[in-house]
This record gives sequence, C-alpha cells and structure tokens, in this order.
Amino acid sequence: MAAELKWIRSSYSSGDSGTCVEFAIDPKGCVLVRDAKDRSGPWLAFSSSAWSGFVVLASSF
Repeated sequence: MAAELKWIRSSYSSGDSGTCVEFAIDPKGCVLVRDAKDRSGPWLAFSSSAWSGFVVLASSF
C-alpha cells in the first residue's frame, strides 16, 4: 500500500539531510506520517479530525 500513496515532504524539512517527515492521505482519508530517512519503516495514522486538531495546536506555537 505504501508504494501506491503519494508521499509529500514536510515544508519544514531541512534540505536534503533527510531530517524530516513525509505525509500521505490514504484512500479512507486518514493522514499517514513517516520518517523520511526510513521510508520502508512504520508510519503513524491519524483520522482527518485528529490531524486537523494537531495542525491547529502546532500552528499556535
């Protein structure tokens, strides 16, 4: 499934050093987040509402 997803690198990534995260939206609308250095490794899955809440909170810092 991971190969079929369109992964997008965070705009806060630090160049080509690989120290960043990538995210994708799965067919069910969940937001998937993974470490760009370990693309074949595990990822976290968030519901769209949980992800929206995280973005709002993170934007306040």
